[in-house]
Amino acid sequence: MDRFKNLAWAAALLCAAPMLHAQDATQAAPEIATGYAAKAGWTASKYMVAAANPLATEAGYRMLKQGGTALDAAIATQMVLTLVEPQSSGIGGGAFLVHFDGNKVRSYDGRETAPMAATERLFLDKDGKPVSRETGIVGGRSTGAPGVLRMLEMAHKHHGKLSWATLFQPAIELAEQGFNVSPRLHALLRYDQKRLTRDPVAAAYFYDSAGQPRPVGYLLKNPDLAKVLREVAQGGADAFYKGRIARDIAAKVRNHPTNPGLLTAKDIADYRAKEREPVCSDYRKWTVCGAPPPSSGGIAIAEMLGILESTDIAAHPPVNGVPDAQALHLFSEAGRLAYADRNRYVADTDFVPLPGNGVAALLDKRYLAQRAALIGAQSMGSARAGTPQGVQVAWGTDTALDKPSTSHLVAVDQYGNGLSMTTSVEDAFGSRQMVDGFMLNNQLTDFSFDAVDENGPIANRVQPGKRPRSAMSPTLVFDKATKKLVLATGSPGGSAIINYVAKVLVGTLDWNLDVQQAISLPNFGSRNGPTELEAGRFPDATVQQLKARGHEVRQFEQNSGLQGIQRITRNGRDAWFGGADPRREGIVKGD
Repeated sequence: MDRFKNLAWAAALLCAAPMLHAQDATQAAPEIATGYAAKAGWTASKYMVAAANPLATEAGYRMLKQGGTALDAAIATQMVLTLVEPQSSGIGGGAFLVHFDGNKVRSYDGRETAPMAATERLFLDKDGKPVSRETGIVGGRSTGAPGVLRMLEMAHKHHGKLSWATLFQPAIELAEQGFNVSPRLHALLRYDQKRLTRDPVAAAYFYDSAGQPRPVGYLLKNPDLAKVLREVAQGGADAFYKGRIARDIAAKVRNHPTNPGLLTAKDIADYRAKEREPVCSDYRKWTVCGAPPPSSGGIAIAEMLGILESTDIAAHPPVNGVPDAQALHLFSEAGRLAYADRNRYVADTDFVPLPGNGVAALLDKRYLAQRAALIGAQSMGSARAGTPQGVQVAWGTDTALDKPSTSHLVAVDQYGNGLSMTTSVEDAFGSRQMVDGFMLNNQLTDFSFDAVDENGPIANRVQPGKRPRSAMSPTLVFDKATKKLVLATGSPGGSAIINYVAKVLVGTLDWNLDVQQAISLPNFGSRNGPTELEAGRFPDATVQQLKARGHEVRQFEQNSGLQGIQRITRNGRDAWFGGADPRREGIVKGD
């Protein structure tokens, strides 16, 4: 165990130590950028896992080496992420998973649900105005019923090989024996000190007696989480959802001293994960599959690709690792169009139907060709939502926060399975509430704060039992001719996730880059506002060319956390090549 811990920590230092710095204050992202360290990628022949922290990757690798499946590896990885990357994901949050078993693609929804006592006024003040970001996020108001463990248990019944209890051992060992605080975790603790120290439980765990964050390398132990993980390992997800842990969560939420929430133990006990039909669409010679609503990622990425299929973006590959102005123009315009539809139409389809014929209407090739025809030589600035066939209801425009504190993992195994999973507590450290060793989510702020506008009711408004819309975009890509899985990828990043993942798809599928090269490209795109470029990564001449084409350009640090595994040919045989985002601590490992 010590060898495992020390090797992984050394890797974390190598990946993350350079260039620790705070994010551009004008962006005020909750999970700050903490450095950039170039990575070359990893190769394996049988199985592989990639995650945002070396200790989490190592846990997944241990399961694969023991004969486990990709899903087994994902569960072990997630449990360790709960411990070592609490700012991003954990058992107090939710997740989306897209899985391929060698024959069929399946999508699992572990998104949190609103309390049954919630109303459309949840994020409105007494005058009917949206509350502040601070009031919305910090405290009990924003916490929904967690979904991660129920979803993973459901998927494990279909795709697991190792025993459920085995998958919790790496995280239990680390929680009891301790793990070294990473540079990234330390930087985030320092950045979020004022909010996080308001919770006495979090303050005692993450900070010393003088109120200072645990230093880099500090051996941090979490016996409370170890106890929870042991209970769940032995009793299944019911131990979390139907006993003292659920009561602890509900009490923490409802008893917050300044901003109590509505979540009850019954809301948690009644939570159900769901299997849903994945969003799959053809793009050139590939089939791309993503998560369906309440995730907006699968639809928005499919729209972007369908729009780009009508353009010449493939003829504009990066030069010296940087896309040219034409590529940036086309990608940003496609993003504007897709985000406009996303913000108008996509929500939890158990409550709000998609327009017309559902997913098919939004991804219809004729409809997307019409959208693509709106792209001209000059930027449209802000696109209007389209009118897919069959639209019968006028929808308002969403005002959710969509904060970028999330994690992503991918895995492939020796049996032909592969998966992509995005997991989140929403804001950095979620609602800033810690209970039983883990952080609680603030996912309800992914609902629109407004319920209606001049155009009509907002699809993503708060409703009891509803799941807030997400931008999480776990993605699998297949060769249309052979049906083989050729790429698994995804990223954290709030609503920018869609652009981050689309960048990797264009990079690999159109520009013939390997997945590490595509991940390492500078981030770019538009969320139907300014054209957003990663700070310090684009020549001034390129920026000026965009401005000359009518783009309002905004440059800031874009803190993606992409992971990817790609099928390659090595010595005439199939193999795997993995990539991890140089902007985070993640690594890839396999045999």
